[in-house]
Formats: sequence, structure tokens, C-alpha cells
Amino acid sequence: MNVHIAGVISSCFRLGSISIMRLSSLVRITESDQDQTSAVTLACQLLSDGNIIALPTDTIYGLAVCAQNTAAVRKLYGVKGRDSAKPVAVCVGAVDDVSSWGKTDVLPAGLLNSLLPGPVTIILERTSLLNPELNPTCNKVGIRIPNHLFVRHISQKIAEPIALTSANLSNEPSCLSPKEFEPLWPQVAAVFDGGPLGYNQIAHSRAGSTVIDLSFMGKYHIVRDGSALVQTIATLHQFGLQPVQIAADKSIN
Repeated sequence: MNVHIAGVISSCFRLGSISIMRLSSLVRITESDQDQTSAVTLACQLLSDGNIIALPTDTIYGLAVCAQNTAAVRKLYGVKGRDSAKPVAVCVGAVDDVSSWGKTDVLPAGLLNSLLPGPVTIILERTSLLNPELNPTCNKVGIRIPNHLFVRHISQKIAEPIALTSANLSNEPSCLSPKEFEPLWPQVAAVFDGGPLGYNQIAHSRAGSTVIDLSFMGKYHIVRDGSALVQTIATLHQFGLQPVQIAADKSIN
């Protein structure tokens, strides 16, 4: 393997020919196909073992765990200092995967393919396959497919939803580089460094994904404006959806 790793090794394990510490490993992602493949394999092993990892998305850096692993989800909330009543979204690898975890029968044909992959989180009624201990007080779930190959390759390889939230303490600003959330490094198994994100439009990028509730037939509700509001609304209107006002949703972040 040729993944670039920095950090002081403490409690170690081996994957192939590389040895990394159990906590605080910085894994630099390059454009090399070999490095990408190696990093994806490492990320999937860490997630499957119940660890938290930090990784880049198409908007901001995120913290991720396997959504079907209740202990890992609880660990994620602890690291974030997040209110347990606030839901987290899940990430999947392809549009065809969305219907496994959210009910898509209310959506016009072709809508998901027009919105995803991209900086959009879609809220749907959850299916019975989703871990009941993930957002246990909510009958809905936010689902993302980031327009970022590294994250999507992880989701495709691990073949289950990844619980994904911003890589920062709860209520703190979102982060566009690993350095910005360095205090969290010791609490995650690895930080996958894809370089700085969106610095040509910093305020825009820190807004994160646009969050829309699509659980109503023919209707939509904007939960969070995010970084893709204008184009998202334009797409929704192209498919004939109309805005609806509903009670305030709990933030998905």
C-alpha cells in the first residue's frame, strides 16, 4: 500500500504493509488510484470495526461511523458533544441505495438522479431496515450522496449506510480542512486528509448541504438553506413539487 500516513504511533494494528496507531492517524488522500483504493480499504476496515473516522465531503469535513452499529453511533454523539435528540443523516453510495433506507414511493421518477450526487440531504420516511437506535425518536431520516468519489467509494464498498455529521464540536463552525478540527483527532481512528475544501467560496461552503424534506407527495420543505439552495429549488420545481410549511424540523448537521 502507498497511503501517506503521518502521526506518532501508539496502540497499533496492521493493514497490509502499513502500521498505524489506533487513534489520531492522518491519512493523506492523493489523486493516485492506488492511494485512493488503499485509503478506501482502510476506511472500510476502521468503520467495520466500530471506529469513528474523519473524511472530506463535497461541502465540509465530516465524522462518520457505520449507521447500523449502535455502539459506534453513541460514540459519535459523545465525540461531538451532540444532543442525543438531534438526528444525524446517513450517506449511501448510489441513488439505487436510497430506497433501502428511506421510502421513495412519494417521489417523481428521476428526481433523485437529478439531485444526487450533490450537496443535498434528502429527508424521507425511514424504512424498517435502518437501525432503530439511529435517531430513535424520528420517523424520518436524512440521506446524502456527496459528490465526492472517496466518500462514495467507501459507501459502495461497505454496502451499508454511514452515519455522517460535521467534523466539529456541536454548535461550532463547520471545518474546511483537517487542521481546523485538530482537537478532535485523538478521538477518531483516522483523519483522511483530502486537502482544503471550497476556499474560493468559504462562507458558501461552510453552510454544508441543503436539507430538504421530501416525505410529502408532491411537496417539499426546506429545512436548511445550505450551499445549494437555488439550484435545488429549481430542480424541485422542474419536477412539479411545491413548497409546504411544516413544524420546525430538528437540525440535521
